Parts: sequence; C-alpha cells; structure tokens
Amino acid sequence: MAMTQHCSPLHQDRSVGLFERAKQVLPGGVSSPVRAFGAVGGSPPVITSASGARVTDVDGNEFLDFVGSWGPLILGHAHPEVTAAVAAAVSRGTTYGAPTPSEVELAERLTAIYPGLEKVRFTSSGTEAVMSAIRLARGVTNRDLIVKFAGCYHGHADHLLVSAGSGLVTFGQPSSAGVPAAFAEKTLVLDLDDEEAFDTLIDERGEEIAAVLIEPIPANNGLLVQHAEFLAKLKLRTAGVGALLIFDEVINGFRVARGGAAELFGITPDLATFGKVIGGGLPVGAFGGRAEYMDQLAPLGPVYQAGTLSGNPVAMTAGLSTLEILEREDAWTKLEQLGQALEERISPILEAAPFPARLVRVGSIFWMSLQEGEAPRRADAIEPGAAEIYQRIFHGLLLRGITIAPSAYEVGFLSLAHTAADLDLLAVALSETLNEFTD
Repeated sequence: MAMTQHCSPLHQDRSVGLFERAKQVLPGGVSSPVRAFGAVGGSPPVITSASGARVTDVDGNEFLDFVGSWGPLILGHAHPEVTAAVAAAVSRGTTYGAPTPSEVELAERLTAIYPGLEKVRFTSSGTEAVMSAIRLARGVTNRDLIVKFAGCYHGHADHLLVSAGSGLVTFGQPSSAGVPAAFAEKTLVLDLDDEEAFDTLIDERGEEIAAVLIEPIPANNGLLVQHAEFLAKLKLRTAGVGALLIFDEVINGFRVARGGAAELFGITPDLATFGKVIGGGLPVGAFGGRAEYMDQLAPLGPVYQAGTLSGNPVAMTAGLSTLEILEREDAWTKLEQLGQALEERISPILEAAPFPARLVRVGSIFWMSLQEGEAPRRADAIEPGAAEIYQRIFHGLLLRGITIAPSAYEVGFLSLAHTAADLDLLAVALSETLNEFTD
C-alpha cells in the first residue's frame, strides 16, 4: 500500500492567517461551531477547492476527505454531472419565488423512493424541515407535547435544543442560552434504547403527545445504532395513542439505503424529514408524509409554513441530478461494498490498538467507538475520556493528509468517489498514527 501524503508538520501559514481574520468578523471564526476545531485543538485548514474524495486548502495541502461536508456529498465533491446541471440551472436564474419544474420532478422522485411518502414540502435546511414537521404534527393532533431522545440532534430550533432531566421521564431543560424554559417544557426527553421508559411515558401521558421524534440511526452523537425492535415499538405505541412518529432522516435519508432508514428497518413513519443528500451539496431540506397530514399545510390547511428560497431551481436541480446518478449507478450496493471493504481494512487495526477501539458502521456512515464493550446505543453510554484519544488520532491522520470529523462524537462518510486505494491510504495512516501511542 502506498504511503500517504504528509508525515511532517503541515504548512498552514495562510490558513492560520485567514482563520485569525475570520475570528474578527465571524463568531469563533466560523459559520458552524464544530468547524472551529475546538474539540481537537489547532487551527482548521481553510479549504479553497475540492474534487472527488479530496479537498485542497489555501496553503496547497491536499487531503483525502472522509467528512464529505457532513454527509451531503454521497457522490463526492464536484461531481461533473451535478456541477454541469447546476451551472445550467444558474444560467437560467437562481431563484424565481414561483413554482418550477425541478421541484415537481424532485418531489416525484422522493415520493417514489421513500416508504409511505405521498407529499413533500421543501425548505432551505434540515432545521427548518424538522421545525415544520413538528408544527404540522401539533396541528394535525391538536396536542402540544413532543418526545425526543437524548443523543439525537434535530437542528437548532428552540424547542429541540433541550437535554434530559434527572428523572426516568422528565421535561427537557434548555441546553442553549437564549432558549426560554417554557419552550423546552413542551419537549419530553427519553434515553435511546429504553423500551421500559418509553412504555411508561406512553401509558401515563400518551394522550397529550403530538409526536415522537427520532433519528432512526442517530449519527450526531456517535453512531448509535438502534435495535429494529425498539423502533417498531415506537411505531406501535404512537399509533395506539394517536401520536405521530417522525423519522429525522436528514442524515440517514437516501444514504443508508435507497429508501433511507425506513426501508432499512422496514418501518414507515407518519412523517419524515430530509436534507443533505437531496440537495446534492446545496442548502436544502424537506419534510413529508401521508397526504392527509400534508394537506393540513397552507394553502390547503391551517398550518402555516413558507420560505423565500424553498424549492429554488438550483438546489432542486442539484438534488435531482444526485438522485438520478445514485439510481443509475446502483449506488447503495456499491457503497455497502465500500463500507465492507473499510471494515476489512480498519477493524483489525483498531482491534490491535493500545486502547479499546472498534469500527461502527451502517452503510456508508462510520464511527470509531473508543471504549470497552459493545458499541454504545445511547448517548450516556459513550466514554467521555475517548475525546482525548480521538484528538491524537485526528491530528495524526491530518498530518498524513487525511481529514476526519474534528470531534470524537461526529461520524465519517464514504462516497462513490472513494476507492479501494483510498481505503488503503486510510489504513496505513491509521496504523502509523496508532503506533505513535506506544512510542
């Protein structure tokens, strides 16, 4: 196997300089917190271009990328068909504030692929999609309470930035400044993988609950793979009390399988939210479900939701092009094969590490669990001390020309642009990095 690019300190003069400038005009120097490298230390590379599975920074350093812009780039960076389609769309105008053919075509494709999806509404982000789905659920059921699970991230709407309280079933508490306690009090928080706690809540307060919201494969606090039986319980019990089950498939959707986690587990939610892959690298979100629910949205019904750039032709074209390529290339089969190849190369290396480590993977999403025992299924089971180990692994790989997520709790992504040779490079770099722990 070939050696990776860097084995000496990176030259980052221009990146460091630009990041210092950024901190004068952007809070923390970034537009999204994790990019600031606060969890791993150091200064982030400032990226100027990307192609395929690689990104290049302002200092000319090239990195093999397993972040993939946090999930949207299932085809890799700057796929030529997608960029050509986007360029053609831009030449016709960036936004019209009016219906477009591409939004109709993308909606038709999504409803044809995702289980139980009859109608969709486009937004400009995953946060908007989840926020709107919850409003719709409340409008449909005429109830106020929402149930979420600790360790699942659903965007930064006020009523979802909550953390679990101290009891078995408690009201959430604000986990961000600026969120009124009264907002958080309408959200109940449970632990993942705890059927007993969920049953207790449904038995005691099921008639008050508008919706139960979950990432079916939680991927924002480690990769917390759930039992299919647990998800099936959510479906059964919500139906029994007239609450809606919402799958947040912003990350999972059209990535872990053609029809997302709903297809993978064989469970059809009442509503689902999407983002990332369906935008082909441009800002987008969507939510949808059965027509009887979706028709409660304005202009047909009393639940209001709107957006100036929602369904804009450029983002719709990027998403449509991406999904067309995925279908044509039998992408989900290829990505599963690539994921298996990743396991074959990486798992033995992690097993030989001087500390507990294992690879957790679902399709093209992967994560390093750095603790004893089975991979965790809930947030409070993650070993906090893993972050220090991960920081060393992160920088060891970065020095060798490989980027992974700058946080021990974020996942990695494979794309169709990654090759077996790229996985070989990762394996060599990881092996060399772990050897440094014993030097």
